[in-house]
Amino acid sequence: MISIIIPTLNEEACIGKVLEHVIANASAQNISEIIVVDGGSADDTKNIVQDFIAFSKHVTVRLVTSQKGRAKQMNTGAKSATGDILYFLHADSFPPKHFDELIISEVNTGNKAGCFRMQFDSNHWWLRLASWLTKFSWRACRGGDQSQFITKVLFNDIGGFDESYVIYEDNILINELYSRNQFVVINKKLKSSARMYRKHGVWKIQYIFWSIYVKKWFGANSDDLYAYYKRNIG
Repeated sequence: MISIIIPTLNEEACIGKVLEHVIANASAQNISEIIVVDGGSADDTKNIVQDFIAFSKHVTVRLVTSQKGRAKQMNTGAKSATGDILYFLHADSFPPKHFDELIISEVNTGNKAGCFRMQFDSNHWWLRLASWLTKFSWRACRGGDQSQFITKVLFNDIGGFDESYVIYEDNILINELYSRNQFVVINKKLKSSARMYRKHGVWKIQYIFWSIYVKKWFGANSDDLYAYYKRNIG
């Protein structure tokens, strides 16, 4: 059984569509629950989730509140999850059809963690190239936008997401999984929003993400990375 964990903060534009998509593209018999972990939304996010809680007949949807911060929110969701497999999904990402069966199949063959390939909802040539590169197993091609499945046993063994990281928390967990040779890329496409690239510009965002990756490579700590991110994006 899979517990789907979706962190949110002011996601009224996306969360309803993502919940509809997840429910429509998975089998209820494989989904333990969908846990939306809200970090203090000031918009209509929580009301939209409450509507799904009230009217969803086949899949259990739960709303949990948490301190703001994606690592904290995802850890909070994991603590209350009842499934054997945790599936962390961003609120603007849409997994492929039968994603539940694909994940369970990988776990049954011994792959305890991994992600999907990604496709941005953009025709920009660079974002199309970046999407294509996610089919390879290179660590540099990984990111939270691709979603993340991991068995609950392995997640707890690692200690969950490192809450000292306000950004880059996905990659910290992914690095640990690579060091354990426990990561697989499922060759099916998840579609993710390019809204940040559209808002700030493709090259600016790509440069900032590359810089964060390099800074971490050369030893920058969580505070350094967040200060750089906040200074350049806000």
